Amino acid sequence: MQNNDLIYALATPVGGAIAVIRMSGPECKAALSRIFTGKVQHRYASFGHIVYNGETIDEVIAVCFDAPKSYTGEEMAEISVHGGQATVSRVMEVLSLIGCRCARGGEFTERAFLNGKMDLTQAEAVMDIVNASSRRGAKSALEQLQGKLSERIQEIESELLDALSGIDAAIDYPEELEEDVFSMLPSLLKGAYAKTEVLIKEGLSAKVLREGAKIAILGVPNAGKSSLLNALLGTERAIVTSIPGTTRDTITEAVSIGGMPVRLIDTAGLRETDDEVEKIGVSLARKAAENADLILIAIDGSKPLTEAEKRLFDYSDSHECIAVICKNDIERIITTEEIKESFGINAFSVSSKSGDGIERIKTEITKRIEPENESPVITNIRHIEALLMAKKALKNAVDAFDILDAECLATDIRSALSHIGSITGKEIDAEVIDRIFSRFCVGK
Repeated sequence: MQNNDLIYALATPVGGAIAVIRMSGPECKAALSRIFTGKVQHRYASFGHIVYNGETIDEVIAVCFDAPKSYTGEEMAEISVHGGQATVSRVMEVLSLIGCRCARGGEFTERAFLNGKMDLTQAEAVMDIVNASSRRGAKSALEQLQGKLSERIQEIESELLDALSGIDAAIDYPEELEEDVFSMLPSLLKGAYAKTEVLIKEGLSAKVLREGAKIAILGVPNAGKSSLLNALLGTERAIVTSIPGTTRDTITEAVSIGGMPVRLIDTAGLRETDDEVEKIGVSLARKAAENADLILIAIDGSKPLTEAEKRLFDYSDSHECIAVICKNDIERIITTEEIKESFGINAFSVSSKSGDGIERIKTEITKRIEPENESPVITNIRHIEALLMAKKALKNAVDAFDILDAECLATDIRSALSHIGSITGKEIDAEVIDRIFSRFCVGK
């Protein structure tokens, strides 16, 4: 893994007023001085021109950073150029001509990790921030970048290291230390195990921040499902007609509700049908319901409940469900109290046409899908998998303690430490590092 090249990459999209090109590596400031007429000084924003072989290419502002006081820990520069494609391409061409190479995806952050500027959880948080599709997801990623997860991982590591050092000493000096060491082990192991469990629970409950909550809208034909989808999205996405069976496929749209990412799934009306295409749509609707994190049961409030609609409430036995009584802009026959009393789930009355009640539904959705922790620090599936392995090793350690097997205890604790260390990058191989940073975009 070469870490001594002078690299460059575009760090912003092309086409705006300004584009930022990053440089990093040994002699970065010297290389910039060859083509930049302004002042090259640490943390000094300087105006000047990019000039190559007598040709003035652009007016720019450049900021330089000395090593190790930079993002990557190396000499760095950021050049703000005009954002047109021709200008950006020409400046990057000049950088190639003076000996720089184009950076790989994620190479700037990878160098920051390798140079000790951040641990692996913070490096991964950079990409999580870039990819965040909701306010809550961005907040959790930012806290991870600021080291909140690293602090909690270090607490677990500290308890395990205390336990391991005592066991190693007891193995070397059994007569002098064994009783004292083994008396403190239960509290250390239980403390580390409990903290690991809390992090796992947070990570699993924060699945919605990683993947978005899947919310299926179910109902019989013409109940108001597509109108409800459009109202929640704030746009006319699904076709709405008075003809039953208009929706024959699932329609999935991403939206942020309560600051969290959500995938709304409009489904075909559930009914018995001889139409082959509609049968496929009904089958897809049932599959969407089975895989949903939350189901909105859409009911036409202007008509009495049918047997088909009553069967929809069977989903509440295995899924989180909210009943939505649609079309409250016309005379209603069904009330929210009736639904609550008959089926035991909360119901809300809405008019997708006027928007009445839509904000109440959004508030209820947020309450049902939001993680228990206001801002969980575990949102990465790799971290959860490592914690699950550490938890398993700690369980083995507890079992080994019951039979007072010091060697097995030490082995299990080292295994737990290894899995915990893989989260921050203390215990991880080059192949995993390459795989992590390969997900990054160029310039990050």
